[in-house]
Amino acid sequence: MNTAILENGVKTRKFDSKNGLFGEYGGMYVPPVLEGKLKNLAAFFEQTKHQPDFEEEYVHYLKTFVGRPSPLYYAHNLSEKVGSKIYLKREDLNHTGSHKINNCIGQILLAKRMGATEIVAETGAGQHGVATATAAALFGIKCKVFMGATDAERQKMNVSRMKLLGAELVLTHEGRATLKDAVDAALGYYIENPDVYYLLGSQVGPHPYPTMVGYFQSVIGKEAKKQILEVEGRLPDHIFACIGGGSNAIGLFSEFLYDDDVAIHAAEGGGEGAIFGKTAATLSMGKPGVFQGTFSYALSNESGDVYPTYSIAAGLDYPGVSPQHALLKDVGRADYHLVTDAEAIEAYKLLSRLEGIIPAIESSHAIALAAKMMKGKKNEISVINLSGRGDKDVERDLM
Repeated sequence: MNTAILENGVKTRKFDSKNGLFGEYGGMYVPPVLEGKLKNLAAFFEQTKHQPDFEEEYVHYLKTFVGRPSPLYYAHNLSEKVGSKIYLKREDLNHTGSHKINNCIGQILLAKRMGATEIVAETGAGQHGVATATAAALFGIKCKVFMGATDAERQKMNVSRMKLLGAELVLTHEGRATLKDAVDAALGYYIENPDVYYLLGSQVGPHPYPTMVGYFQSVIGKEAKKQILEVEGRLPDHIFACIGGGSNAIGLFSEFLYDDDVAIHAAEGGGEGAIFGKTAATLSMGKPGVFQGTFSYALSNESGDVYPTYSIAAGLDYPGVSPQHALLKDVGRADYHLVTDAEAIEAYKLLSRLEGIIPAIESSHAIALAAKMMKGKKNEISVINLSGRGDKDVERDLM
């Protein structure tokens, strides 16, 4: 098991962040007004994350408020249909209905310790917005959530939930009015109001956000590894997750990165296929460049201009991606696959009817990929991260 490499005579974990970089990816590409603030946040996070009282408080809220550990469920009907043994990591059963709450609780505990009086966030599918609004309500902190008008229209239930929780929802009509545009608007507000705490929801953006989000979401993989060893007595052969920015995927993947016998697969929002302007498959079709504060893959042309994106899944409809996933792609530790809207919709219906579990349309991309790749592999075991529940998608025309 290749858990470490020597770098200048010092052992280092080769897939992890080092000073905000994952290999050549990551970094802090921001205006000077934010650079000092982000450096302070990075230092505060590093000195706080392993303090016993912080860890105890974080675990306390994960257990008593979020409802962790989330179950690892053997999907027996899906397994029979596919012809392979498939488990679901049930992040959809967390309070607020997705994995997003893990990171929100962690970051808001940091914000509280830093004396923050206002939280700002972005959201696409609405799950991060709901989780941020929930955490802000829990700790009595003012909350402002930026969302693209297109996403707000296709995620009406989550819009209502955020408002009920007391968050101020700010719609943006710029661009295609989706996740990229919400991030732009949130970053713009953050630049103009540097005293607020920006609670970024995915594993993207400038350092230290990719490192922080990966850290707080790693609870998924830690639980999943322990659970699969308890029920099967061995590690899975394959693990799967959907990926937009990359937070739920790295949450599952992180604990298995150094287990060489575990194959790692991610499903990107392929939209209508491998056509620029009609897809959000960043790692399948993009190239490295600086985008929204970090150096990673992006769906951009030769001039560096970002293509418009499209995916039926608002949470995957984003032209950038985590710098850690960029590294994993380049070194071949994980593979990334374009999954179309049509394939995701079929998987959405399949899991609902076979298991009585309605998945988020985002998570349905991972189900589609696993069902295709594992077909007939009866002696192999897989774990799929079911990152969110599909209540928010039921009223959409997906049938």
